[in-house]
Amino acid sequence: MNYLLEDITVIDAATFLAGPGAGTILADFGANVIKIEPPGGDGYRMLVGRYPIPYHWLLTSRNKKSLALDLTKDAGQTLMHELVAKADVFTTNFLDANLARYQLEYERLKAINPRLIYAQLTGYGTEGPDVERRAFDVTAWYARSGLMEFTRNPEQVPLQPAPGIGDHSTSTAFFGAIMTGLYRREKTGEGSNVSTSLVANGVWANGMALSGVIAGSDLGQHRQETGWVNPFMGSYSSSDGRYVVLSIVNPGKEWANLTQAAGHPEWQDDPRFPDQRTIMRNRRELMTLLTEAFAQMTYDELTQRLDEQDITYGIVQSMAEVVNDPQLRANGVIVETNDDGEGYDLTIASPVNVKEEPKRPPKRAPDVGENSVEVLTDLGFAPDYIEQLKSAEVILTAGP
Repeated sequence: MNYLLEDITVIDAATFLAGPGAGTILADFGANVIKIEPPGGDGYRMLVGRYPIPYHWLLTSRNKKSLALDLTKDAGQTLMHELVAKADVFTTNFLDANLARYQLEYERLKAINPRLIYAQLTGYGTEGPDVERRAFDVTAWYARSGLMEFTRNPEQVPLQPAPGIGDHSTSTAFFGAIMTGLYRREKTGEGSNVSTSLVANGVWANGMALSGVIAGSDLGQHRQETGWVNPFMGSYSSSDGRYVVLSIVNPGKEWANLTQAAGHPEWQDDPRFPDQRTIMRNRRELMTLLTEAFAQMTYDELTQRLDEQDITYGIVQSMAEVVNDPQLRANGVIVETNDDGEGYDLTIASPVNVKEEPKRPPKRAPDVGENSVEVLTDLGFAPDYIEQLKSAEVILTAGP
C-alpha cells in the first residue's frame, strides 16, 4: 500500500500533545515520523497516572517510531543535527531558551538543511511580553482566549474543559501549517519556518463572539449581566434524565413545529407568543414551559417528536455512547485497530480525510527508545556509529 506522505521524514521533537498531534496526522497519511524523547520518556507519558493502559499515548503516538535521545550531551545535539539534515520536517514546542540550549534554533537548522520545514508550536506566539511564558491548552487556548469566561453562567466559577480539547484543535492547525510549508517548498524549492500557537487557535475558535466585541456587542458581558436565556438554543431534560440541545436558528420557520413537538400547539395562539420579537421578550416563560413539557416525555419520546417535526437538535451523549456511536463508526471517526494488546481495540481517527488517499492502519504507540536502532539504521547511519551512541548512552535502545 502506498501512502500520500510516505516520502516525508518528520523529526517530531515537540512534547506533550498539540505539537505531537500534528505528527499523528502526518503519520496517518504515511509519513515516517520519528518521535524524539529524552531517555526518561516524554513527560506526556506520565499524565495517565497509575492507570495501567497509556490510552493518551496510544492515541497521540500511534504510527510513530521512538528514538530516545539525550540532548543534554554534545553528541546528542550532533546526532540531532545529523537527523535534521536527512529530514523534511522538524517540529518543536521548546521555549527560545531551550532551543538555544540544545542548538535547535531556526537559523542554525536552516543552515544545516535549507529545505527543512521548521514547525514551531508556541503557547502565546513568537513575539511579545509573554513569549517565554509556559502554556497548556487550558491556560492559553481556553482561558486566555475568552472561551473560559464566555461559557460560564453568571456567578459560576469557570469550569475546566475536557482534557486536550484545545491541544487537539491546535494540532490540526499545526498540521495545516506544516502542509502549507511543504506546498511552498514544492513551488520554491526552499524550506520555511511555519508556526501556530495555542492562544491563536483559541481566539480563532472564539472568533465569532470576539468579532462581536470588536463591533461593539460584547455577548460575554451580556451573559454575565443578564444570563444566557434562549429557548431556541437551550438544553432540555427528558423524564429519564437524558438531555437534548436545540439549535433553532430560524425560530419563525420552526416555531409551529416546536409547539407541536412540545405537545402544545395552542402556544401558537398564546398572547405571549404572537411573533418572534414578543416571544423573545417572554423567552424565560417559554423556556420554563418547554422545560416542563419535555420533562414529561421519555428520551425516546422526545427525540421521536423532534424528528417528526424536523426540529434541529443534538443528542447530549455520554462518553461511552460516543465510542459506540454507529454514525461515528460508519464514518471512520472511531476505528478498529485490530491490535492484539490490551486497551487498544479502538482509536479516534484524525479529522482530515482525502477520499483518494488511504490512511495507514493504526499501529500501537512505541515504548521509550523502542525504535532507536531501527530509525538510525534506516536513515543510513553506520553500525559502528550507532554502537558508539549506545555505549555513550546518547541513545536509549529499549524499555517501557
